[in-house]
Amino acid sequence: MSRQPEVLWAQRSEKIYLTIALPDAKDVVLKTEPQGVFNFSAVANGEPFSFTLELFDSVLPEGSKTKTKMGLRNIICSIQKEKNGWWKRLLKSEEKHPYIKVDWNKWCDEDEESDAPADSDDDFDEGNDRDESDDDDDDGMLYLPDLEKLRGK
Repeated sequence: MSRQPEVLWAQRSEKIYLTIALPDAKDVVLKTEPQGVFNFSAVANGEPFSFTLELFDSVLPEGSKTKTKMGLRNIICSIQKEKNGWWKRLLKSEEKHPYIKVDWNKWCDEDEESDAPADSDDDFDEGNDRDESDDDDDDGMLYLPDLEKLRGK
């Protein structure tokens, strides 16, 4: 039996963002159907993972406007809605799924969308999938000025 990875979601009026948290995923298969069915399957650490989501409304067919970025720790999908507008939830059913959560890092409220930066062509926030070892900020050290020099001593 397959397990379900954690799925984070966010939306804009024209898109849905799904982030599937599955480190070291292999044999990833994603399929988006126009009627709003999203299928996912992969293998990680020898275990199968899969799920099917019946999205709230229809989306544009796979390939035309669906973009996917495979990272070391997660898979990010940008899915174009067929009709622009805000969905009141991700899925058609009101049933709660413990593995689906809101992605507050990407979330934008309807009234704040015009203030949000325009989406680039790749639609993805590069900072979400970096390895901590890639940081170039001197091992997390914060720069503090030498206050004694500033005082003239």
